[in-house]
Amino acid sequence: MTQAHGGYYVPHGSHWPIVGSVGLFTMLGGFAAFLNGASTIPMFIGLAIIIYMLFGWFGTVINESENGMYNDQVDKSFRWGMSWFIFSEVMFFAAFFGALYYAREFSVPWLGGEGAKGNANILWDNFSATWPLLQMPDMAKFDVPTAIIDAWQIPALNTLILLTSGVTVTWAHWGLKKNNRKQLISGLFVTVLLGVTFVGFQAYEYIHAYNDLNLKLSSGIYGSTFFMLTGFHGLHVTIGAIMLAVMLARSIKGHFTPEHHFAFEAASWYWHFVDVVWLGLFIFVYWL
Repeated sequence: MTQAHGGYYVPHGSHWPIVGSVGLFTMLGGFAAFLNGASTIPMFIGLAIIIYMLFGWFGTVINESENGMYNDQVDKSFRWGMSWFIFSEVMFFAAFFGALYYAREFSVPWLGGEGAKGNANILWDNFSATWPLLQMPDMAKFDVPTAIIDAWQIPALNTLILLTSGVTVTWAHWGLKKNNRKQLISGLFVTVLLGVTFVGFQAYEYIHAYNDLNLKLSSGIYGSTFFMLTGFHGLHVTIGAIMLAVMLARSIKGHFTPEHHFAFEAASWYWHFVDVVWLGLFIFVYWL
């Protein structure tokens, strides 16, 4: 049974960690086997186990929270945990932004003969050190993009969508603090809708890039950095939208009070982080 001793939270024994470990092992092992020609069935079985674990484990935590089992020390530990998690995500994206910066500011100029480490024509004669790299000697042999994504079309629209979603989730938070359940639910609903719309536009952009611009993950350093940054960000938007959808369902059920609602705050922190990362993407990937 869950207990609190001297202000410290002592959780009861749980089987969910081992269930999650089995699911991860099965999914990753199945994925490795798939890459070597095996069936995808083990991979999807592992994924199903992980989804089952997430529903069960988070359900347990929600029930404990709603039953008043968590004290201030637990709330503080949750906040520290979420803060460090977001910090790890910042470092994750910093690595990819760093790769983009290194390629644009160092590698490409060096290959064009600039600087002390410059070595012109090491790749091919008349190499043009201009970003993005859209020219190769054998255009038919490589996946060379014919053009880049126009920053002032879908990317600009998606920027407006995400900035608006940051406003709506904050508006929902204000409603929760004022104990205005209608404002809370309405704000969360609009935020989730905007998140889904963002992902839909990004999917359309990817289809356009593949089919019309020949821009692929295999399209050199420009294609790889573009899809790694925007793809992982799209994954984070999807995860954030799922988190907020869960908060919406809980809000409809009457969960959260103006004094105790860290689960909502954690989801909103994550969503604001996603917004900030997108601004960096729009500026350094699409615009500059």
